[in-house]
Amino acid sequence: MLPAAHRLVDSDAFRVAVRSGRRCGSRNLVVHLDLQAPGDPARVGFVVSKAVGNAVVRNRVKRRLRHLTREHLPALAVLPGSAVLVVRALPASSRATSVELDADLRRCLTRVMS
Repeated sequence: MLPAAHRLVDSDAFRVAVRSGRRCGSRNLVVHLDLQAPGDPARVGFVVSKAVGNAVVRNRVKRRLRHLTREHLPALAVLPGSAVLVVRALPASSRATSVELDADLRRCLTRVMS
């Protein structure tokens, strides 16, 4: 579970990160990263639509992504400004293994952070 300070729950922050941030897509995920004013900790939000599957499948995908992104919080903390990361799961993510999701997440994070 992500600590409360690192959860992105504000719909306006989601919208700003998706519209103005950097984006990288893969087979299973789309990652949006927006750097905002410094001071706040890095925050992470997830978008898992009904196209991914039923509620059980969507929650499983969210749990797996939450676990994987927790490992990347220290890297987001060293970025200039406050990082807002939005991870959008694509329908293929319901069939992907944790190793595949991790590889896609790492690749996309590397691209949006450079």
